[in-house]
Amino acid sequence: MGTFSDRTAARQRAVQGLQMSNQRAQRDCIDGVLLIDKPVGLSSNDALMGARRLLNARKAGHGGTLDPMASGLLPVAFGEATKFVGDALGADKAYLATLTLGVVTDSADAEGAVIRRASPEVDEPAFRALALSFVGEIDQVPPMHSALKRDGRPLYEYARAGLSVERAPRRVTVHSLDVLAFEAVPDVQAGEPGSLRALVRVACSKGTYIRTLAQDIGERLGCGAYLSALRRERVGALRVENAVSLDRLEAMSADERMSSLAPVDFLLANLQKTELDDAYARRFLHGQRLRISPAGGRADARARDARVRVYCRGELLGVATVEDGVLVPSRLVGNASQIDSNIQSSSGTGYRQ
Repeated sequence: MGTFSDRTAARQRAVQGLQMSNQRAQRDCIDGVLLIDKPVGLSSNDALMGARRLLNARKAGHGGTLDPMASGLLPVAFGEATKFVGDALGADKAYLATLTLGVVTDSADAEGAVIRRASPEVDEPAFRALALSFVGEIDQVPPMHSALKRDGRPLYEYARAGLSVERAPRRVTVHSLDVLAFEAVPDVQAGEPGSLRALVRVACSKGTYIRTLAQDIGERLGCGAYLSALRRERVGALRVENAVSLDRLEAMSADERMSSLAPVDFLLANLQKTELDDAYARRFLHGQRLRISPAGGRADARARDARVRVYCRGELLGVATVEDGVLVPSRLVGNASQIDSNIQSSSGTGYRQ
């Protein structure tokens, strides 16, 4: 039957003539989060659309693009959860990356054309020492083969046209860079370009380009390097070990697919939880700012501009920021009016931690 990727390509060719309005009319309102283990060779958007089709969901979005050459964790949000997918986009990430030494490509990864070759004259201790020098805050120049925009056009459009434009460096943070292996590449003669490779695990801030990191390490080594394989292992607190492959998802029954969904607030697990009583909850749902007071020695969590997830009776109301002891609604769930109608006003302090 082929893999999910093969079947996806066939379906895309088969459905080109369908009317999207008819498709939307048949889809279901589904709320929740699904962790997908994206395979190599499939774009993030194709993986998203595949998951959306299998769950027959009306609305979906993903929490951070993975290039087709990369595999691993792709958080997919459905319905109400799409409002909070930005928390996944802004979270720290962790990757397992393979760097091949002595070869440079125009895209800094395996999908690009080779533009330079050199003998990788470096040993493992020297590589480990150099890798450690990239831990901490570093400046990266975004690659031309990226979706970042210049004058309203994605950089990759300039790159495909053979053009290179100036890009300002961006400050990112590499929290850790662990060298797991340093070895010879099979079937490549020792000393030849591409004859050495390193397997590294990188934990980093949002906006970090691992292929640029590979390229910069290669430049510092003097022989060049490119990213030959990449797997995303973590997005914030979400881990690939808890993800499901698209092939496995396709083999599930409809009920099993629904049971694999995590709740809407799954993407907000890194935010402190704040519980409101009925009276305060109704005011919050109407967009009102609420004065809250430190309690239980937790004043540090309510420092200026802290973000919190807000609940009443265990039900998510939305996300807020705390500004000098004032709870400011920033995003409410879509069924706020329904929740409001179900809450019976009551007296009380209005705030529970």
